[in-house]
Amino acid sequence: MNYTREELLSAEATMNQMRNAINHLIRFMEKNKLKDKKKRKRLREMGKNMGRTYVRYWKPTEKINLTNIKDVLATIYQNIVNSSISVELNEANQTLIVIDSKCSLCKYEFEDIHLAGCEIILAMVAEMVTQISKESKDPNALSLEPVEVAESRGLGHSHCKQIYKYKRGGT
Repeated sequence: MNYTREELLSAEATMNQMRNAINHLIRFMEKNKLKDKKKRKRLREMGKNMGRTYVRYWKPTEKINLTNIKDVLATIYQNIVNSSISVELNEANQTLIVIDSKCSLCKYEFEDIHLAGCEIILAMVAEMVTQISKESKDPNALSLEPVEVAESRGLGHSHCKQIYKYKRGGT
C-alpha cells in the first residue's frame, strides 16, 4: 500500500521500521568504511531534508522565539518521535540541550554501531524550527543549528543528549 505524506503523519507504528532502517544504513556505511564524520554528515542531511519537508504538512506553531522554544521542542519530540523530553536553555552561550530518556531511534545498544541514530532527529528538529521561523518573518524568531549528540542510549548512555545552537532573528 502506498501512503501520501499526509497519511504517514497519521500512521502509527512506523518508528520501529525507521529505527531498523537507520541501524541497517549505519551498518552499511560502517561496512563500507565511511569515516564517522561522513556518516554523521549523511544522517544529518537526511534529517534536514525530512525537517524541510515535514513542516509543509505539520507545524507545532506559527512563531518560535525564546519564550516558547521549550514548549515547541517538547511538542515536536512528542508528536514525531513520541518522546517526553526536558530542555535546558543556556542563554550565555546560546545553546539548547535536549535530554531524551526514551529516544525512539536509540532504543537499543548495538555493539557494532558506533553512531547515534538520533543524529537524524537533531538535524530534522533544527531544520523544522529554522523553516518555521523563516516563514514567520518574526524579528525575534530563532533558528537552530545542530551541534552534537553528546550522549546516546544506542551508545550505552542512560539517555540521549542533543545539543543545539540557536540564533535570534531567524535565519
